[in-house]
Amino acid sequence: MTQATAKATTGTSQRIVVLADNETATGYRLAGAQVVEATSADAQAKLEELIVSGRYGLVAVDTGLIADPATSTARIMRGRDLPIILPIPSLSDAFSAEQVDAKAYMGKLVRETIGFDIKL
Repeated sequence: MTQATAKATTGTSQRIVVLADNETATGYRLAGAQVVEATSADAQAKLEELIVSGRYGLVAVDTGLIADPATSTARIMRGRDLPIILPIPSLSDAFSAEQVDAKAYMGKLVRETIGFDIKL
């Protein structure tokens, strides 16, 4: 759906926002994404605010803040089609003791997303 189609069908444009911790937020901002920073203590409240605001079509949530954002928002999402809640891996997942090879981790993410490997 194009932005013009989204405006025509919903009366407003649907935006994307990323809910992330301070360290991760910088990377998303550099990529041009709108970011809301949170800590583990206030992440759930901020996610609920983003949902009820009605301004977003997609909310990407760092799983380091909320491990299962879809389950944690099931009650507030009841009866709503939007926003789509998208869990995204946290930096700690990428660089944990089990995931020593960051290059392999990033390759796995690319492969799962687009269906094949890209070698540079």
